[in-house]
Amino acid sequence: MLKRKYLHEISWNDFNALSPLEKAPYLVQANGRPYHVLVAQQFDRERLDMLCDLATRIRTIAKSRMGLNFLADLLCHKHAMLDFSQPSSRTFLSFYSACQYLGIRIAEVRDSSTSSEMKGESREDSVRTFSSYFDMIIMRTPLQGFVEKMAWTISNTDRPLPIINAGSGKDQHPTQALLDIYTLQRSFERNGGLAHKCILFCGDLARGRTVRSLSQLLTFYPDISMIFAAPDHLQIGQDILDSLDAAHIHYEVTRNFKAAIPKADAVYMTRIQDEWDAKPGESHHFNMDDYSFTGADLNVLGRNSVILHPLPRRQEISTDCDSDPRAVYWRQVRNGMWIRTALIATIFGRDQEITHYYMMNNK
Repeated sequence: MLKRKYLHEISWNDFNALSPLEKAPYLVQANGRPYHVLVAQQFDRERLDMLCDLATRIRTIAKSRMGLNFLADLLCHKHAMLDFSQPSSRTFLSFYSACQYLGIRIAEVRDSSTSSEMKGESREDSVRTFSSYFDMIIMRTPLQGFVEKMAWTISNTDRPLPIINAGSGKDQHPTQALLDIYTLQRSFERNGGLAHKCILFCGDLARGRTVRSLSQLLTFYPDISMIFAAPDHLQIGQDILDSLDAAHIHYEVTRNFKAAIPKADAVYMTRIQDEWDAKPGESHHFNMDDYSFTGADLNVLGRNSVILHPLPRRQEISTDCDSDPRAVYWRQVRNGMWIRTALIATIFGRDQEITHYYMMNNK
């Protein structure tokens, strides 16, 4: 268990200068449960397994009316703000549904033009205002580092509250990584688990925050290997490769996606993140066919392998693949709701109560 440190005991400049792993002790509660959820590196293998187990218990409990009523009573006294200043439907609705399952009352801001920011209020002051009304803030923003800055800021007030990073700039998307791990665990639970598996990432790896976060969590699994397939200008960042080297993880960097498919136990496709282009179309200087998964590619994919995608997709996965049982990207969507429900319940200390209910009703 991480030895807890306190955000009010460190300056913002010093905290901001820490590596993601060094920030982890500042993001937990005294009992080891997560408090702020900002980076993938704050989770270890034990906590990942606990969250995945809890998510499965919650989805089982939710199958009955009695179970739904139990869940909805757990946090009916809590309020959450969904502050999504970056466009999102999937992640927003996933968190919205997770809160609903736990009885949390929800408010939302999805368009800054409807807030006092149109009057000149700063983003920082807007979030400080939200913290006066709610017990949790779930935040998605195009501003890199902003979620971390607000977590530090709110922790240094007389009313601290947990903040969850639902996507921050081109940096991290830790809860997407959680749902990806949960999907991979469930996909391989009858096939030896995640150990000894090869994960192939393809697409815009330079700016795809889902890949940055997931690659870190995968390092906890024995003999895992990774392949990063992308055009040179969209290839994975050196900082990620350095962290994999430090963890003694085997990886391969390639431009030849098609040749890597037969090696993969899981293919993780991503779209081109051209919303980050400085000039329109600058990221499209390559043949998209070379980095797309088609119906023909199913013929060389392993029989027990799976295809994932954080969505939304464009043309990087053919709809011909949708009916193949190895395509699990639609399951990812639902898994995201369950793992986020488990995460929120854990932050508010209801995990043991859920486990007790599950054990008493599933003997």
